[in-house]
Amino acid sequence: MKKLVALFLFLSITTVFPQKQAYGDGEWFKFRVHYGFVTAGYGTLEVQNDYLDGRSVYHVKGEGKTTGLSKFFFRVEDYYESYIDKYNDRPYRFIRDIDEGGHTKDIQIDFDHESGQALVHNKKHQTKELVSFPADAQDMVSAFYYLRNNLDVKTITEGETIDMNMFFDKENYKFRLKFLGRETLKTNFGKVRCLVFRPYVQAGRVFKEKESLTVWVSDDDNKIPLLIKAELAVGSLKATLTEFKGLQHSFKILVD
Repeated sequence: MKKLVALFLFLSITTVFPQKQAYGDGEWFKFRVHYGFVTAGYGTLEVQNDYLDGRSVYHVKGEGKTTGLSKFFFRVEDYYESYIDKYNDRPYRFIRDIDEGGHTKDIQIDFDHESGQALVHNKKHQTKELVSFPADAQDMVSAFYYLRNNLDVKTITEGETIDMNMFFDKENYKFRLKFLGRETLKTNFGKVRCLVFRPYVQAGRVFKEKESLTVWVSDDDNKIPLLIKAELAVGSLKATLTEFKGLQHSFKILVD
């Protein structure tokens, strides 16, 4: 159970999405992860201006934690960071520092896009390893921001899929996103026009099937993730956006 909540806390802050710069310094999101009315935890995602090795970058910090009674049954305390190029949305550094019920990882990945190699530093086991990665690979955090800036939702058609290269820990894999269509979603902030996507996930221990995850994002220049719903082997889990600040564009709410 603790791994299910940990995974969903991460997905809630890292899943999803045009031609204007969709994000910038000061953007901040907070999500509530819940089973129905029962809150399992919270996740936050923040963007700050920073420098890395002389480059001007966006420093993104993600955090996910269980709360209340949930933390006594499946304690989760996860931290993710990504240093992203401001001009082409490529990651230069990715950090994953997690504690999930005593299962811990502390990994830093430095990407060299010219050589196509990543230096994977496992701080827990005190090892370093060079691993090749494909061109334009993203980490699990930078992928969200890359899609927001580069996916042209004005021309996308229902049923269309988008593939991208991902690098996680020390493995390469393909990430696929399917566009399901548009709909109006009732949110904490009012009714909002949304784009609906389905990330393809691995069926098995956690998800019921390959297409069990659905994501609603605002159909505007911000592409805010408003709701994430997962059908898991043990029931349905949701992540709902509860607070935000620092948007680059106006947030459009429908008035009846």
